[in-house]
Amino acid sequence: MSFDARLNPFQHKMALSVEALSKELSGIRVGRASVTILEPVKVEAHGAVIPLNQLASVSAPDARMLSVNVWDKGIVKAVEKAIRECGANLNPTIDGQVIRVPIPPLSEERRQELSKLAAKYAEESKIAIRNIRRDAMDFVKQLEKNGEIGEDGMRKLSDAVQELTNDFSKQVDTLLAARQKEIMQI
Repeated sequence: MSFDARLNPFQHKMALSVEALSKELSGIRVGRASVTILEPVKVEAHGAVIPLNQLASVSAPDARMLSVNVWDKGIVKAVEKAIRECGANLNPTIDGQVIRVPIPPLSEERRQELSKLAAKYAEESKIAIRNIRRDAMDFVKQLEKNGEIGEDGMRKLSDAVQELTNDFSKQVDTLLAARQKEIMQI
């Protein structure tokens, strides 16, 4: 087994951490309409809590408006309530089976709060990557302890783990910088 193959599970976990960060960052509202704003919305309907995307289609007809086309007319009020209470500071209006969600412009103070939130998400992602690094280093130490690799092999694998960690941390920094730039633009 090559050194790279032994680290593949850890590399995959780090990639998943960066992917999760990307999804979290895309859910942060930046003042223009994006269907991802409503992705975390859950609706109490039919005796269960159901994700909005399973009850309606969401589109962005223009830069300042989202349109939610609810498939079941009986749950339009529940969908409207869930959007209003999702914490994104949205004020939806009902128009038949369609719910219109105007996207208000962001104040400078709110932009700074969102930028801090993005930084918090990025830090959580980096912590996850460091935890994966710790697990990988424990794995490398165990390989040496079991006699599967020597001291040189351990050093090479440890360096490879650190290089992986650095690469994924840079990806987190790049994602954060891009999202913060987008948030702070007027």
